[in-house]
Amino acid sequence: MLQRIQTVYLFLAALSSGGLIFVFHLWENSQGEAVYAQDDNMVFILFLISALISLVTIFLFKNRKLQFVLGRLNILLNFILLGLFVYWSLMVPGESSISEKGIGMLIPIISIVFLVLANKAIKKDEDLVKSVDRLR
Repeated sequence: MLQRIQTVYLFLAALSSGGLIFVFHLWENSQGEAVYAQDDNMVFILFLISALISLVTIFLFKNRKLQFVLGRLNILLNFILLGLFVYWSLMVPGESSISEKGIGMLIPIISIVFLVLANKAIKKDEDLVKSVDRLR
């Protein structure tokens, strides 16, 4: 059943993790050039893994428990990305090549919000199914 609300939330999380990284830059280096996620292999791979997990989770609608676990795993991955960005942004300016932070550093937060909303809807569906099974 792909018409559920968590499908929309998971798709928006996948879109933010996989699509917005090409639109918004993460930071500017000391020369003033914009640095995107695809310029740093580790960050790019983490964003794509997050988007892939969100897309896979959409099609696991028959197994809500696995959907919920993958959603939490994806939230954890986005927190790791966010922690990485915070670490890089708080380094002493002379030690790193990041001179100005970009809006792209907020992409994991956007993805986390959509993933939390999706997990909330998945939990609500699971509770509804459990309540119906009790009546049988």
